[in-house]
Amino acid sequence: MKRRVLARMGEEDVRYVKRLNRFSRAMEIAGRVLIHVSPEPITFFLGVGALWIHKQLQATEVGHTALHGAYDRLEGAEGFRSRTFRWDTPIDEESWREGHNVRHHGNTNVAGRDPDIHFGPVRLTEQTPHAWHHRFQLPFTLGILFPNFAFLMNLHFTGLNDVFSDNGIATKLDVLPDRSPESKRLAWKRTLRKYVPYYLKNYVFFPLLAGPFWWKVLLGNWLAETMRDVYSAATIYCGHVGHDVASYAIATKARGRGQWYAMQVAATNDYEVSRPISILCGGLDRQIEHHLFPTLPPHRLREIAPEVRAICERHGVPYKTDTWGRTLKKALAHVAALSRQPGGVRQVIREMA
Repeated sequence: MKRRVLARMGEEDVRYVKRLNRFSRAMEIAGRVLIHVSPEPITFFLGVGALWIHKQLQATEVGHTALHGAYDRLEGAEGFRSRTFRWDTPIDEESWREGHNVRHHGNTNVAGRDPDIHFGPVRLTEQTPHAWHHRFQLPFTLGILFPNFAFLMNLHFTGLNDVFSDNGIATKLDVLPDRSPESKRLAWKRTLRKYVPYYLKNYVFFPLLAGPFWWKVLLGNWLAETMRDVYSAATIYCGHVGHDVASYAIATKARGRGQWYAMQVAATNDYEVSRPISILCGGLDRQIEHHLFPTLPPHRLREIAPEVRAICERHGVPYKTDTWGRTLKKALAHVAALSRQPGGVRQVIREMA
């Protein structure tokens, strides 16, 4: 299936990403201008919405796809090469490629290998041992993690979290090899080299251009950032969290390519949305397909989803898909369940069902 899709890829895919990127940049210009000149709330919030669309597309359908290397081999897509692409988010690209593309995708939901089985103090699978702070993880998730998702993801992928806390399992650290001075310096360097220019641009440079109305631009930029973060978190949390989503013990390895595919499907959720919403999600509503073929662009994943589902059903591999709302509810129910001591998971799920 992958070979078939790769054989069809070419100019059409290059035109698609370039067209989407131009639209995204147009939304950025429109959004920043409307926020800057807005004389009343309607124009202001139209600007915030346009700027959010830009930020959302850059983080997902354009940026996430480019950093996965979907366009690396396509002539004419030189601006979207994974090694040189810079996305408009506060997440370091090199750290993301290592932590997400290699560790997470290669070892999805495997304890000690996948750094995404927890985000900071949030326990997402039973493979992470319970600790006292997990009791507060649902309000932390909704009140702190979701509204600051990109900021906190950078701490996660650069390894700065490892500098200050253990992951609760035998490996202790998710990203850093150790806590040597050299490793700590690298974590700080990767974190700040993205934070500093990104936040100076959004929270200092553009507000200063507005003179006495700096507060309005600052507010508009913050709202667009927060909208992107909440939307992205609600998208990403659906991917691998839920009582029926597989997780794997430390040192689990697939016995061959076929089992690896089956493990990916078992550890992943899809959900059903319209095409415009799917584009804003970066195709992560097709998370199963994305984990089977992470270097294919989202519009190709949408094409093959029916065939992937048919193959899974034919081989008895559960293909989990539902509405976005129910999938997110399932994920948050599991986060709440995992906040309890072991043994209380099923009870909390029943309470929130």
